[in-house]
Amino acid sequence: MTIRKIVNYPAEILEQPCKPVIKFDRKLGKLLDDMYDTMIQYDGVGLAAPQIGLDVRIAIVDIDDEHGTIEMINPRLIEANGEQTGPEGCLSFPGLFGDVTRANYVKIEALNRKGKKYTFEAEGFLARAIQHEMDHLDGVLFTSKVIRYLEEEELKGVEPE
Repeated sequence: MTIRKIVNYPAEILEQPCKPVIKFDRKLGKLLDDMYDTMIQYDGVGLAAPQIGLDVRIAIVDIDDEHGTIEMINPRLIEANGEQTGPEGCLSFPGLFGDVTRANYVKIEALNRKGKKYTFEAEGFLARAIQHEMDHLDGVLFTSKVIRYLEEEELKGVEPE
C-alpha cells in the first residue's frame, strides 16, 4: 500500500464540497486501502479524500472498536439526535485541538467499495468521528465548530480525526 501525503490547512481543497464517486473499480479499492494505511501511519481515527488532495466523496473511520474500518462512499446523514461536546483534532491541522458539539447519535446511508448501499448507526465517539469526516466532504472544517481551543496539557488521550 501507499502512504499518501496529508494536505494541511489552508489548502483550498479542504474547504470545497467534493464530487460524488461514480466509478467502482479496482482503483477505488486501492485508494481506500491507501487511505487506511495513511490514517494509521499518521495515528488518526478517520480520513477524508480531500485530506489527501482528492476531490471525491470518500471517507473512512476506524476508532479501533468492534465495528472495524467503516468505508463511506457518497455518504449522507439520514438522522441525527442528542448532543455531545468533546475534544477533536484533525490530521490537516497538526497540533490543534478544540471542543466541538455534535450529535450523539447518527444514522447514515453510504456505498461500500463495491457500490452496494448500506445504512449504519453510531453513537458517542464513533458518531463524532463519522460527522467530522462527513463534514470534510462538504468542505466544512472542525475549526468552524470549535467552542474552545484546548491547551496541550488538556489533551491526554485525544486522537486526531
